Amino acid sequence: MNNSLTSIPGRVLVVCLGNICRSPAAEGILRAAIDREGFTGQIQVESAGTANFHSGRPADPRMKAAASRRGYQLEGTARQLMHEDLRKFDLILAMDRDNLRAIHQLGDVTPGCARLFSDFLGPEWPSDVPDPYYGGETGFEYVLDMLEAGAPAVIDHIVADKRLS
Repeated sequence: MNNSLTSIPGRVLVVCLGNICRSPAAEGILRAAIDREGFTGQIQVESAGTANFHSGRPADPRMKAAASRRGYQLEGTARQLMHEDLRKFDLILAMDRDNLRAIHQLGDVTPGCARLFSDFLGPEWPSDVPDPYYGGETGFEYVLDMLEAGAPAVIDHIVADKRLS
């Protein structure tokens, strides 16, 4: 496989409400998939939240534990989505429709840049990646299942968009 992308790396931002459950998990899963596919350093991933409830805090310990059981490390701290993110990233993936609306309310978004993560999932999955924060352990596992299912399609999309002609 030729893994040569243009000199401008793909930049992806995954966004949920507080940036401690879904988006850091998506960030970790996407990074692992990027490494596995041989695109390390060519596709960059970050995460943010539309609210600042947890800014500066690490990922939720329950999500960290669930992700760790699958071999993912969730590093970094929560931060709030900023207006400059709308231009800095090639692809902004919202975990649900409420967060997608919040992204659009922040300012002018490049057409096609902000999308639902579920756009990269099959029809058997719901439109929103559910927030597991107030649920039990199975909620965290289900979110990880969704994120793992969608990660390859996200990478394929970025690669197709960035591939040299």
